[in-house]
Parts: sequence; C-alpha cells; structure tokens
Amino acid sequence: MECEGKLVGMEKDEYKKNKYSYVLKSKIGEGSFSTVWIAEQTPTRQHVAIKQVFLSKLNPRLKASLDCEIHFLSSVNHPNIVHLLHFFQGDDECVYLVLEFCPGGNLASYIRSHGRIQQLTARMFMQQLGSALKLLHSHGIIHRDLKPENILLSSHGDDAVLKIADFGLSRTARPGEYVETVCGTPLYMAPEVLQFQRYNYKADMWSLGVILFELLNGYPPFNGRNNVQLLKNIRSCTCLPFSPLIISGLDPDCLDICSRLLCLNPVERLSFDEFYLHSFLQGKLLGP
Repeated sequence: MECEGKLVGMEKDEYKKNKYSYVLKSKIGEGSFSTVWIAEQTPTRQHVAIKQVFLSKLNPRLKASLDCEIHFLSSVNHPNIVHLLHFFQGDDECVYLVLEFCPGGNLASYIRSHGRIQQLTARMFMQQLGSALKLLHSHGIIHRDLKPENILLSSHGDDAVLKIADFGLSRTARPGEYVETVCGTPLYMAPEVLQFQRYNYKADMWSLGVILFELLNGYPPFNGRNNVQLLKNIRSCTCLPFSPLIISGLDPDCLDICSRLLCLNPVERLSFDEFYLHSFLQGKLLGP
C-alpha cells in the first residue's frame, strides 16, 4: 500500500528469540520482490503461509507500501481478509509476514477445476467479497489488484470462505481523491487505468465485475494480445459476451449487476454502496 511511513518490524533481540519458530516447507508463489512459502510453526505444527519480502529490491515507495500493508493487516480481523498472524524483520534483510494458511488454494484454481459456477454460489462469493470491500472502503483503501489469484479459499469444501489477499499494490485515497499510478493485472484492470487516466475506488468495482463474469462463464469477459487490443475490445463491446449456454437461465438481477459493474464510464459504474445493496446480493434468485 502507498502511504508515508517507515518500515516496521521486530527488534533484533526479539527476532533472535523467534527465528526458529517456523520451518519452511515448500514454495507456493514468487514475485519480483517476494516469495511465498508454506511453513510449519513449531512446536504447534500449525501450517502457515510466510511471505518473504526482499528489502534490497524495494525502492522507498515500495518500502512505504509494505509498511502500510503491514499496518492495515495488523489492525483488522475480518473473515474475508487474510489474517496476518505475525511479522518480523530478519538478519537477512528480509521482512517476513506470517499469514493464515488457506488450504483451498485460490479462486483461479477453483474456477479452472469447477468451470462455470452456479449463480447461487457466485452470489455467495460476491457477498463475501462485498463484506471485505466494505471494510476496505471504510478505511479508504483501493486494492488495485483484485483478481482470482489474489482471492484465497479457506478449504476445498462447499463451505469454503473467500479471503482477499496480497495488498502490496493497495493504497489509501481520501473521499473525492483520484490516483494515477498504473498497476494491476491487465485482464482485471479498469479501462480508465488501461488508458493511463486518473481513477478512484471504482477501478476495484470493475475488477469485481470481471470476477463475477468469470465465475458465471468460466472465462473473463475481455481478452487481447496486448493492452492496446484489450482496451479496444472493451471499448467496442456493445453486449457482454455471456455464454449462450447460461444466459437464458440467469436471473435478471445477476445480469444487471454484472453489466453495471462492467460499465465503461466509471461515473455510471456501480458505486460500492450500490453494489453492496443490489438486489442480486439481497434478494432471491429466479434461476439455479
């Protein structure tokens, strides 16, 4: 997250008392500045996820972002946001974020294994994401990288709970404030971000619409060989490309919320409150 401040972490003597508390088991993710591991906490043998951040690879802005990410996750306890259990700075110039382990994997894997998801399940998932976004919204936070890979599942069962993770690109914005940094994952980036225009929290609402569409269809609504082609395809779209196999069975409220989230003009796009109170999330569904 982007905000002013300096990196926080354990004092050296405190770190030395705790550095053997976790045994790294296997690598489950890797980025430009960090590596994510499955680890075992000793002596409890509890499995956790550990995000290892390499400070030497961070510029001052990214260090401030890390500081704010830690501050936010340390200050919240929400069932739909990944829980930060602990953090410390090691002797190896790395910061370690100890996070709850979500054995259900991420939503991208879920979609790959399940294909199209019934709208009742899609609604349940959107309700959970809406609950998490309500907390982010109350803190003035724009996530800026909402995508299935950054949404974790608490288990593999039917009662799995979604948890938003990876706040490394998030930032705070005051009401009425716009930001300009281009970041995120193109397939889930709002068109105003792709066009290098200033944007606000409604960029997250677009991402949410892409995720809902992908849950219902099994594929994202827009594609392109590159960002220019992707943006061209978005701008030329007159009707969302729902699968003909499902569109006749979708509830009108489901179609409405998806189309209004994927509105090209952010002014006309659903606000967070309009999304959260939409009848698709609140009412009964007519279809399966």
